[in-house]
Amino acid sequence: MALILAGLLLAGFIVNVVLGSVAGDAPLGVVAEALLLFAASICFTVAILKREAVAKEKGTLKPPPPSQGGL
Repeated sequence: MALILAGLLLAGFIVNVVLGSVAGDAPLGVVAEALLLFAASICFTVAILKREAVAKEKGTLKPPPPSQGGL
């Protein structure tokens, strides 16, 4: 559900940008665009954390590879 909502919010942002470039004036202002992207990123993060919790519960989560060190 959260991933679908993130996709819809991102689609709304993209539509706003396209309409702004075609019509010359975006329907949403700069602050509304920023809030739209912020909400999409929060929803995406929630969806990823939920999937990680499910994978950890099932035991299908792979451990990260060992660090090689250095920069």
